[in-house]
Amino acid sequence: MKKYLLLFCLMALVQTAFAYNSLPSNDHLITKDSVIVEFGKSGKVVIIVENKEDFERLKSMDINEIIRSLGLEEDEETGELTIVEIRKKDGSTKEVVKVREDGLETEVQIGGMRVYVDETGANTKVKIETNRSKKEEPAFRTFFNVDLGVNNYLDADGQFPTSDNPYAVKGWGSWNLGLNWMAAQRISKGFYWNFGVGFQFYNFKFENRDFQAVRGDDMIEFTQRTDVDGFKSKISASYLTAMTMLELDFGRMNDNGRRGLRIAAGPYVGYRLGGQSKFVYRELGGSGRKKDKQNTGLYLNNLRYGVRGEIGVGRFTFFSTYDLNNLFQDGKGPELNPITFGIVF
Repeated sequence: MKKYLLLFCLMALVQTAFAYNSLPSNDHLITKDSVIVEFGKSGKVVIIVENKEDFERLKSMDINEIIRSLGLEEDEETGELTIVEIRKKDGSTKEVVKVREDGLETEVQIGGMRVYVDETGANTKVKIETNRSKKEEPAFRTFFNVDLGVNNYLDADGQFPTSDNPYAVKGWGSWNLGLNWMAAQRISKGFYWNFGVGFQFYNFKFENRDFQAVRGDDMIEFTQRTDVDGFKSKISASYLTAMTMLELDFGRMNDNGRRGLRIAAGPYVGYRLGGQSKFVYRELGGSGRKKDKQNTGLYLNNLRYGVRGEIGVGRFTFFSTYDLNNLFQDGKGPELNPITFGIVF
């Protein structure tokens, strides 16, 4: 395959250059005993011929004869064949045209351009790449991202608490915000190990806004406030979290960049930094909003751990986290495992 590909390229260049040489032009002065192929801004390939008969002989040469006359040597280990190289004054060489053939797959590198021919399938596939369009991916990188999601929790039966429970969560308003400093180590093409630390802020906004979470003598209590008009009631907590995930990027695997599917999963562990309950109300007689805050952190678990999953396409990445332990300490509150769904920016 590579011999015929090279022959077609060479003969096309020579035919074009010779035809151009036969036309009168004031822009290019070409001697009668040479064929000049110009490329780029200043590049030239010069083929010296004594007369037209020599040129006709060049066109009629067998491809194997041309290859032998070039004195090309193939690397037996890599299968690479250097067609053109530039020898510098210091004795070093720079490869300009290089061919690699592996069965039915042929790769030709011409300067900063790469031509890949795949004949393994029913149809021949040709792919052309340039250094400008393909950036080399670093083996290790660091980045910052932001999680924005909504919170809920599952009870001991694996169900979302219904509205007849005082701690049932209102979906809209139960926000989760995460600020993460991450690093990614490439293990192989399209396979990464991601790890980092971050701060997570959880809000669990109660659907029953007339119930207030208060700190009892030995456990958290949910008290219904009939003496005021409840406007908003919630529990909030913040954590310092470390996480690690393994990621598969199918776009990178297939040389499609970030246009493919990405999936990642791994564990996380967090240490609680704070926690409180907040109750916003109006007096029954009519007044402005008032706030009542209580430190309920003593009944929240100091440690949280669970699993995180991500799925992304293009620039969009969605995540979900699930705590394997309860939000509250054993015997200090209802058995609830927090779960979050959101998007990564």
